[in-house]
Amino acid sequence: MTHPRQPPDFAALVRGFFCERLIDQQNVSPNTVAAYRDSFRLFLAFVRKRRRRLPYELTFDDIDAPTVLAFLDDLEATRGSTVRTRNARLSAIRAFVTYASACDPAALPVAQRILAIPSKRFDRPLLGHLTQAEVEAVLVAPDRAAWSGRRDRVLFTVMYNTGARVSEAIGLGREDLELGSTSSVRIHGKGRKDRSVPLWKRTAALLADWLVEIAVDDKTPLFPNRHGRRMSRSGVEERLQKAVTAASDPCPSLRAKNVSPHTLRHTTAMHLLQAGVDVTVIALWLGHESPETTHQYVEADVEMKRRALDRLDEPNVGKSRRPKPDQLLDFLNGL
Repeated sequence: MTHPRQPPDFAALVRGFFCERLIDQQNVSPNTVAAYRDSFRLFLAFVRKRRRRLPYELTFDDIDAPTVLAFLDDLEATRGSTVRTRNARLSAIRAFVTYASACDPAALPVAQRILAIPSKRFDRPLLGHLTQAEVEAVLVAPDRAAWSGRRDRVLFTVMYNTGARVSEAIGLGREDLELGSTSSVRIHGKGRKDRSVPLWKRTAALLADWLVEIAVDDKTPLFPNRHGRRMSRSGVEERLQKAVTAASDPCPSLRAKNVSPHTLRHTTAMHLLQAGVDVTVIALWLGHESPETTHQYVEADVEMKRRALDRLDEPNVGKSRRPKPDQLLDFLNGL
C-alpha cells in the first residue's frame, strides 16, 4: 500500500539552506548571507499574503513556479525594483530550490519548474561618473564643525580614494588601516577576497585626525553611526545626498546628476582610466572578479575613444552621391 507523499518541511529546508549550505559548506561572506536573507524576507512576506498562511506553516509545494513568477512581477510593479534586483532575488530562490531538491528528491518536480524561470534581460546603461571638480565639491561639502560632517568627509574621501563598494566602506575597522610612510587600507571584498589599496597622503592625514574621534578598540567601526555601530547602506546614501545638495550651489552641474555611493566607485574607475592606468590594474584596485566588468568603463569613456580616433588618418572617400529613390526601400525605411 502506497502512502501519499508528505511535503518536505519547508522551515527546516530554509534553516538548512542558510546554516548548512551557505555558512558551513560554502562559507559565503556575511554580505552574501544578508542579501539572501533579505530576498527570503520579501518572498515569505509575499507568499504569506498570497497563501494566507504564516511562514512556518508553509510547505515546499506552496512556493511553486506561478508563485515565484507572481513575486518577481510584484517586485517590479509594486516595489519598483529594477531588473537587476529582480534577477538577484530569483538567483537566491534558485539556489534554495537546488539545495531543497538535493535534500528531498520528491521536491524535484517543483524545483525544476522554478529553475526553468529565466533571468530577465535588460539594457546596460552607460556608467555615470563625476568630473574632478564635481567630486571635489562633494568631498568638501560636509560640515566640518559637526562630528557627523567630519565623519562624512573622511568616509567619502576614502570611498573615492579606494573605489570601495558601500558595503566594503561601512565594514572597515580601525584594524584595517595601515598608516605610515606608505599608508594603505585592507578592504574585505566580495567572496571573502581581501585587497590592499594605497592611500593618498591627504586621505591618510584625514584618517589620522579622525581616529582621535572614535573609540580606540580595534573592533570599532571606522565610520560608526551616532550609536557607535556600523552605518547602514541607507544611512550612507542619505548622508551622501545631503552632501551633494550642499555641493550643488558651488557646483551647479551636480543638479543634473543622480549621485549614489556607487557613483563614487564609478568615478574612481573612470579617473584611473583617464589617467592612463591599465585596465587590469583597475580591476585589481576595485576587486572585480571578471575583467568584463572593468571594460564597462572603457566603453563609457567617450573622450578616450575620441583620442584613439584622432590617432587615425581619416580615409579619403570622396563626396557621397544621393542614390536614386527606390519605392520598396522607402517603404521599409518608413516602418
